[in-house]
Order: sequence, then C-alpha cells, then structure tokens
Amino acid sequence: MLDVRRLRLLRELARRGTIAAVAEALSFSPSAVSQQLGVLEREAGLPLLERTGRRVRLTPAGQNLVGHAEAVLERLEQADADLAEARSGLAGGLRIGAFPTATRAIVPAALVALGRRHPGLEPMVSETDPAAVAHALRAGDLDVALVHEYDFVPTPDEPGLATEPLYREAMYLAAPATDPGRTGPGSGSGPGPDSGPGTGPDSGADQGAVLRTYADAPWITATPGTLCRAMTVRACQAAGFTPRVRHQVDEFATVLALVAAGQGVAVVPQLGVAGPTDPAVVLTRLLMERRTKVAFRSGAATHPAVAAFGAALREALPPELAGSRAGM
Repeated sequence: MLDVRRLRLLRELARRGTIAAVAEALSFSPSAVSQQLGVLEREAGLPLLERTGRRVRLTPAGQNLVGHAEAVLERLEQADADLAEARSGLAGGLRIGAFPTATRAIVPAALVALGRRHPGLEPMVSETDPAAVAHALRAGDLDVALVHEYDFVPTPDEPGLATEPLYREAMYLAAPATDPGRTGPGSGSGPGPDSGPGTGPDSGADQGAVLRTYADAPWITATPGTLCRAMTVRACQAAGFTPRVRHQVDEFATVLALVAAGQGVAVVPQLGVAGPTDPAVVLTRLLMERRTKVAFRSGAATHPAVAAFGAALREALPPELAGSRAGM
C-alpha cells in the first residue's frame, strides 16, 4: 500500500525540482526526504527517480504516480470537507494568506463578519506574496489565500490548487505633480481611485504612450521576485523600454510617499491609492487591471471554513470593488 505522506513528498519534488527545496519547504532534513522517497520506490516496486550526481529527475513511472497523487490528495481534501460539514459548528484554526493591500483594505472587515457567524473559528492571517502561495498551500502552511494576477503577469495553473474570482481593480501611473515630463499623452490628473474600470478621462489613453512619457525617469518598483515587480517591468517593456529602477519598495503607501518626494514614478493598483491622494502625486488611469482570487487546495472548495471565509470576503468588499466581479 502506498503511503500518502510519501506521495505528497513525490508531488512536491515534481513541483520544486530538488530534494533540498522539498526539505526546506516541509521542514525535513534532505536525508529524511531521500529516505522516505526510497521507501516509496520500494512500495511501488520500480524506480521513481533517476539520480545523476546531486540532481534528481522523475522517471516516467514517477511522473505517472504524481498524477495519481494529485487525485488522491484532492479526494482527501474533499473527505475532510465532508467531515467538517458533518460537525456541528465551525471551530479550530484557519490559516489565511493575504498580500498587504488586501490585508489592510478587505481582510479586517471580513474577519469581523466571519467571527460574527462562526465564533469558534480562529483565523490566523499571514502576509504572503502571491508568488509564494502555491507552495504554502500545497505544504499545508496555509488553508486559503488571496492571490492576484496582472494583464502582463498571468498566473499559471498550479496543480493541486483551485481558485475562485473575487474582484478586479484598476491600475494607475503615479508621478510627481511637478514633473516637467508630464507633457505627453495622458497628462493631467487621472480619475480618482473610486472610479470603476473603464471610466475617467484617461481610460482610453494609449497606455504605451503614457508609460513612454517616463522612459527616462527613475522608477519605483516592488522587490525582485514579486508579481508587482514583474508587472511594472513587463508593462514598460511592452511600451518599448526597460525601466531604470531607483527604489524597490513593496508597500504602496511608501511608494506614493517617494513619488510625492520626486523620487520617481510607479504603477500602483486601485487599493494602493485608496483614500485621499497627496496633491504632490498625479494619477493617470491605465488600461490594465489587477485581478484578485481566493485560492485553496483542490477539493477544498466545499470545506465549510474555506467557503465561510470566501463569503465573508465578498461581504467585506469596498463599494468601488463590489461590482467588479462580473467578467472575471
């Protein structure tokens, strides 16, 4: 009989590529991971891995077994959801991953609604960049998470994970109000962050022309490895240039403060400019969007705690986002 825990290790090896990465993600030693995979090979009765020096590659049999492991793990999630449904009342921990703007603007109100309906549930929030969510969910470090994607950075399908759409938000080019470069297309104050997608005087502007206005300006981006950073770089490259990055900051309030100080320009999402805007910053609405989804392990969509958190999130959406779900 194949052991489910060892199947999970094989699945993680297929996703992460090295035994060292699997060990680090699951808090094992590399030797323990290797030992357990060796036991799995003996259980299977044929080689699952090919070892060349320090590198390990799955054999065709190993790759085939990973497909079965995905199905088995999904059914186990469904079984857990059915058992949770049969219990009276939700209780215990719910590990939630969320990126900073959602953590600030949406999650607190969602937790209030969740606590009102399910006082026995203990939500535990960890700020998690969407790029790290898939591994955290598969490793069991998170039960549910918020992820996002941009027009220039679509998220790939992740085996073992499922998502449900939550909302869409507009994107803005933030520039210093005194910037002498604001003479090209899209110059002038853009629509306020409460404007919905497709509205405002700049919504039809040539996005590439707007970005090219600042081809020679210093840029402020998120840190390397984040989707926000990739979004800015790829949008600029699509406009015909590579941004000259001066500052690397993940928190959008700090990004806007740097823009106001004349330190560069940046692309920021709607939630990142919520509230009164510093008059030293001019926002120009771009055509691209950021789309946010709720992510969880495959088979967990009907888990009462996951479903309850998703419902609470939708109830907590700000009015300017509550109508943005259509067409996601």
